[in-house]
Amino acid sequence: MPDSVRPRRRRWLAAAVFAVALYVVLRAAGLFGGDDSAGTPPPTKASTSAPTPSSGASGTPVPSPSATTVYDPAAYAAQVRTRARQTAVSPQLLMAILYNEAYKPHDPAFERAWQKYKPDAAFGIANMHRATFDEVKLGRDFADRGWDELPDDRDLAIEAEAWYLHDLAARLPDRLPAAYSRNDLLALGYNTGAGNMLAFAHGAAPGSQARSYLDRLHANWAKAGKAVGAG
Repeated sequence: MPDSVRPRRRRWLAAAVFAVALYVVLRAAGLFGGDDSAGTPPPTKASTSAPTPSSGASGTPVPSPSATTVYDPAAYAAQVRTRARQTAVSPQLLMAILYNEAYKPHDPAFERAWQKYKPDAAFGIANMHRATFDEVKLGRDFADRGWDELPDDRDLAIEAEAWYLHDLAARLPDRLPAAYSRNDLLALGYNTGAGNMLAFAHGAAPGSQARSYLDRLHANWAKAGKAVGAG
């Protein structure tokens, strides 16, 4: 390396080190803002407790849920009651499932970033997968809506959830096992699919994850009833 280059390189390295040190000091002092929305999200539960990654599959950071986006299923009690009436589904069941599905942050930006990392992820406050939504919407008044609209339209998410439960109910046999109520089986169907629901309805035992989902439903049942004004 020519002698004339060495002093310039030393000066550049010194400036770079100083800039990094200054950034660290100012960031620690809070001068770069307190909400690092493009940083690592806090740990969240996924089904049982799957960790949330700090970056997507391409290395792009997954944004944290917005601190201003606070989600409480009870805030959507009016929509739940309306959709329950339309679909002849128990509003308490509809609400209890929303509580079950509230294990992860329901922030639109977060959901979309997570979906890029995990393409088979579910969307919306009712955590519905694309294939399920596309099947449920057929012949319904939201047939022209897209699955990718679910994170932004919570009423649409509730409507799709209600009609899916309606469709599951139509597949249940008239005689049910004593171990499970109709609502239990519908919740299991929502979580595991129609095929498994029918197996449970004919005496099959749920696995540990399905059993855990049902236990959470029972734990949320009274709270859901209070939210929708069920007697």
